[in-house]
Amino acid sequence: MSAPQFRLATPADVDGCFSIETTSYEGDEAASREKIATRINRYPEGFLCMELDGKLIGFINSGCAWNVVMSDEEFKELVGHDPAAPNIVIMSVVVHPDHQGKGYASALMDEFVSRMKAMDKKTIHLMCKDRHVDLYTHFGYRYLKPSTSDHGGMAWHEMMMML
Repeated sequence: MSAPQFRLATPADVDGCFSIETTSYEGDEAASREKIATRINRYPEGFLCMELDGKLIGFINSGCAWNVVMSDEEFKELVGHDPAAPNIVIMSVVVHPDHQGKGYASALMDEFVSRMKAMDKKTIHLMCKDRHVDLYTHFGYRYLKPSTSDHGGMAWHEMMMML
């Protein structure tokens, strides 16, 4: 297995990230191309890409908030985002299906957490589906509560990691 490489997203990554997002997420839970472009343009420091042999295979994108409200749909377009805020809110953690189950999600999360600690962030928040609660617990996240969000018509759970 080749070691993945990590870098911040650039505007040139919009189409590749959108392709992975729509391939990996169900129904309308995938972010639109416009939302991905906004996230790269507004907060590239929180948009980490993972490549394998020079090919984009996954990413994590996020924003920063002073007061985290996970069900806030506007935040997915970085409304209310403040790069100085201490709390990171992850919006997508995605690895292309061809590369899932090989430890790449763990490598991606480890790199992301390391970078957020280096930026002196205090917490990382995310929402996930039932089947991913154990995975994020393994990564070091703590279960908070069922989310009031019905994004994509699905049930979600809020989780948080202290840095």
